[in-house]
Amino acid sequence: MDLTAYRALWRTPGVFALLTSATLARLPVIASLVPLSFLAKDAAGNFGWAGVVAGAYSVGMAVGGPIWTRVADRRGGRGIVISVGVAWGVVMAVLGLMPSDWYRLMPVLSGLAGAFVAPVTAIMRAAWPRIVQGSRLRAVYALDATAAEVLFAIGPMAGALVVSFASPRAGVLGAAVAAAITIWWFGLLQTPGVPHDESKGARLTAPQLLWHRHRLPMIVSFAFCVTAFASVSLGIVAFADAHGNRLIAGVLETVWAVGSLAGGVLVGALPARRPSYVWRRAVLVSAGMLLCVFATWSPVSLGIALFLSGLALAPTVGALYERLGAMTPDSVKTEVFGWMGSAGMAGGAVGSAVAGLVVETFGVRYVWVMAAVLTLAAAVSLLHVPPHEPTEAPAEAELLQEAV
Repeated sequence: MDLTAYRALWRTPGVFALLTSATLARLPVIASLVPLSFLAKDAAGNFGWAGVVAGAYSVGMAVGGPIWTRVADRRGGRGIVISVGVAWGVVMAVLGLMPSDWYRLMPVLSGLAGAFVAPVTAIMRAAWPRIVQGSRLRAVYALDATAAEVLFAIGPMAGALVVSFASPRAGVLGAAVAAAITIWWFGLLQTPGVPHDESKGARLTAPQLLWHRHRLPMIVSFAFCVTAFASVSLGIVAFADAHGNRLIAGVLETVWAVGSLAGGVLVGALPARRPSYVWRRAVLVSAGMLLCVFATWSPVSLGIALFLSGLALAPTVGALYERLGAMTPDSVKTEVFGWMGSAGMAGGAVGSAVAGLVVETFGVRYVWVMAAVLTLAAAVSLLHVPPHEPTEAPAEAELLQEAV
């Protein structure tokens, strides 16, 4: 292991402030989903309505993401992330304060809240190549993917704790207040938009941006991966229910996330001495999913298999971020990450729905068969994506050169 890249990142101005503020700004959005679901269930009296409200939220996110990221590329991230983030907090506050008798309006407001999710993730990922280069860029994308895993591990748990010790309304309102604070910090760290040089041609339209021999396969691959991950999450819930202890689901999700966390940190510390192909990492994820198929006979065996499969998860997603950013012009870099997020949202919705049918029809273990096939399809779609080439200069030399 070589910790040079991490040491160089630590000394690079703005890196950890941006990463920390982005992580905190995303946490209330993720934590709010559990209280919102319980709020809808309590108001309507059934979980079916909670599913409708959650579905409307996902649709809103998928629609709003590309719009806000395109605007951010033109006008800069600061204004758009603060205004949209505050609007999200206002809509969530309305949801939290709305009388239960008005529950039929919840899908409309939930969809609106989803549309107003600030493009924090896309703006941050587009900013990294302007802040760091070389081995530090590879390391920071690995940290970025790892931070996302941490968020999805602790966010729902935080929301569930507020629901358990207070109420769903308190959880929704708390998320609204927390977002209003954290989004300002992240927004104030943003720089003006990247000016577009008209002499280099017109700015890419959405079809031109997406219909590219490398960018489109990477976005499709990301959608396949998220579809697989969403199906596994539902499979874990079904596995825990079959064993008569729902707490198992939380433990297994955490073990899976810890494996991804360990993998992300480890890969970020490895010296990049040879070309790195994304498809190879996706194949490892598929192999990990296949391992889980043969480990569903006990919670302990499945936990070990999930940890091992998680080791390749964050490195694969981080490599996708890096390759997509490297192959996209600066003037539309935020937008392309917005489309990537929307593809992931669509994949997540499909994965959860199809996984439910697979569990009912074939059994829990076949969810991991489905995930293995999907991640293998992701690997195949990446076969022609150029690899990440190692830089000759070590991270310390890069940092010294920039300082001079």
